[in-house]
Amino acid sequence: MTSAPDYKIAFTTFQNVVNNELVKTTETRRTICPSTEEPLWESPVTTQEDVDHAVSISKAAFPAWRKLSQDERAEYLVKFADAIEANTQEFIDLLGKEAGKPPQGGGFEMGLVMNLARETAKLRLKEEKPEDSDDRTAIVRYVPLGVGVGIVPWNFPMALGVGKLFPALLAGNTFIWKPSPYSPYSALKLAEVGAKVLPPGVFQALSGEDNLGPMLTAHPDVAKVSFTGSTETGKRVMAACATTLKRVTLELGGNDAAIVCDDVDIPNVAAKIAFLAFVHSGQICMNIKRIYVHEKIYDQFLDALVAVVKQFKTGDYTDAEAFFGPIQNSMQFDKLQDLYAQIDKQGWKTALGGALEKREGKGYFVTPTIIDNPPEESRIVVEEPFGPIVPVLKWSDDDDVINRANASKMGLGASVWATDVAHGRQIAEQLEAGSIWVNTHFEVAPHVPFGGHKHSGIGMDWGDVGLQGWCNPQAYWVKHSKL
Repeated sequence: MTSAPDYKIAFTTFQNVVNNELVKTTETRRTICPSTEEPLWESPVTTQEDVDHAVSISKAAFPAWRKLSQDERAEYLVKFADAIEANTQEFIDLLGKEAGKPPQGGGFEMGLVMNLARETAKLRLKEEKPEDSDDRTAIVRYVPLGVGVGIVPWNFPMALGVGKLFPALLAGNTFIWKPSPYSPYSALKLAEVGAKVLPPGVFQALSGEDNLGPMLTAHPDVAKVSFTGSTETGKRVMAACATTLKRVTLELGGNDAAIVCDDVDIPNVAAKIAFLAFVHSGQICMNIKRIYVHEKIYDQFLDALVAVVKQFKTGDYTDAEAFFGPIQNSMQFDKLQDLYAQIDKQGWKTALGGALEKREGKGYFVTPTIIDNPPEESRIVVEEPFGPIVPVLKWSDDDDVINRANASKMGLGASVWATDVAHGRQIAEQLEAGSIWVNTHFEVAPHVPFGGHKHSGIGMDWGDVGLQGWCNPQAYWVKHSKL
């Protein structure tokens, strides 16, 4: 009998992964643990020379990888998923220190990672035949692009990257993962795990400073960049990619509205919306960011929402009971300090929380806060806070609340909550967002695409649409008559 493969790796040192080898860099840096504000491990600082070398390796690995069938590439991905799963607890612990996620938050992300990895491997690019006659056959097929780059944010540093990596590889591309400077560690370990399974050069990871992204977006041998992050940075990525006509997918910020109708089961819906607004301390692009509640049930709903959020415990990455962890980094913490200062300056009424009080001890912890019916033009309504603060607003007329929900420049997601599902669908189908839901929110699946409209992005990840996004469509003609 053959023994099971050993996929376990050590989580004590962190290096770039190039050509399936751990590569040291001349310089290193340390990021900060958001729970303790103490420095974490040394991580690589990638140079232009390092980038050029890694891209050349990816480019060289592409021809052999693309020649494999989809089923053969999927077999590699299944083994890769097995290897990730073998290190699950280590990744959860790492997400705690790196991203500030309490154990249940790290477990939630790892659940997303494994679902994406397992289910993406089941997808297949399908050929279409617009014409198949005695005279000729016309086929539309999807062919891989070449070297792909994923630029991954700090809030879901594993799941959002895996949602780019696995479709890119399945489609036949090679892939370089650039993590956020605030959360480099999990990406480097994922690539180290991948090196146990994948052919050399197929998947590489490079970490570094803020200048690493521009090195990759400007590189002439990179064929596509898939970026998740802020709208302003996304504009810069798009502009950089334009110089070499790179393909680009942008999944940017969100300001998701939830519209609550007057016929809902108040305790049940308030509990669900509380979770969806505050999970990961509001640091998810698809969190509910604006809650519109019908005026007939507004007071009851607000009371129920506050009661639920009061039950959520705050704690660090060691606290198994904690729901709220810290804000992931000092930059975002400082932005929230400025937003919280507006509560008194603008005279916003709070139903819960309020002033940004520093907890005893260290860590970027923020008071969960609910703002009671602020003006529609308020910063808390117009901007994406990316923290545990959310406005609740009154509405009475369907057309009016639809217009208010659609007034945002963002268009990532939006939901409607109604016992009368037909009424809920009638409202939802008028909302301007890449994902719309009725009686749920932030419900995603590897076989369903997700992405944004308006300033929330271009293109989509996941599902058949996301898989095709890692390809060029190709028209393929065959003439049957003899020459």
